[in-house]
Amino acid sequence: MKNYAKIIIKGSPISKSNFKLYNLKGRAILPYNTGKYHDRYANYEDQIALEAKIQNPGIFITESMIAILKVYYKSEKRHPDTNNITKSIFDGVEKSGIIANDAQIRRLIIEEYYDKIDPRFELELFGESEFEMQYMVNKRLNCVKPIEYTYPSNKKIKYKIKTSHDKLNGVCNICNKSYHESDLIKANNGSIIICKKCFIKLVK
Repeated sequence: MKNYAKIIIKGSPISKSNFKLYNLKGRAILPYNTGKYHDRYANYEDQIALEAKIQNPGIFITESMIAILKVYYKSEKRHPDTNNITKSIFDGVEKSGIIANDAQIRRLIIEEYYDKIDPRFELELFGESEFEMQYMVNKRLNCVKPIEYTYPSNKKIKYKIKTSHDKLNGVCNICNKSYHESDLIKANNGSIIICKKCFIKLVK
């Protein structure tokens, strides 16, 4: 089929964002042939391009496509953000010449799996003139143990969602209604308290 390609690349997928360096002007660059660790992305992109071409001889897809990407990591917890690795994969596929531009991909499904012995990614490309996509999300008959994630240690939660159990922190001196701390504006060392709604009316 001329409108179909399948690419399998062995090894743990890597993210483009992890291998950027910055020049003196602050612009992001991707180093090549420096002999250092940051060359790894460029080498990975070249590996994808070479193997994609070998695995799909004579295939050149120029129409819009559906892409199904299955990523197999070694570990459930320690791996790159799956949404970020698509850039490195499609850059390599575009370099192979199998596709003209990664903008051809109009529909994309990414599936995350784990394989300690054989980490890899498997990508299938389908030309939309010959293929269509249908998908369905079903509720499980029996729930399974969730894979839980935690916030990064260097990232603070900036916003707190208010609930009905949260304590009301003050009363507006104008409308005499009680509000949460984040909805109040204080002046004169806290002796004047105005809610944001009343404040907006005052400054108009």
